[in-house]
Amino acid sequence: MPTTLTLKNIPDAVYTRLRAQAALNRRSLNNEAIVCLENVLNLRPTDPAQRSASLRALRASLGPLNCDAPTIDALKRQGRE
Repeated sequence: MPTTLTLKNIPDAVYTRLRAQAALNRRSLNNEAIVCLENVLNLRPTDPAQRSASLRALRASLGPLNCDAPTIDALKRQGRE
């Protein structure tokens, strides 16, 4: 059975971002808040096959990676000096 939750003292920046995200996703502010909570709390079951397919598509979209050991080491050191 659904329960009602009232949130108080929401920072303006959080409210503005949530409202913008709701508009972008064509959801009500309430539904967007529920989706955000579900995502943060990992309440949505994930299908391993679907997740693997998404990761493969992401990797394919990045193109070939030309990273050898010296390049990786240089990138790790970058900003630390």
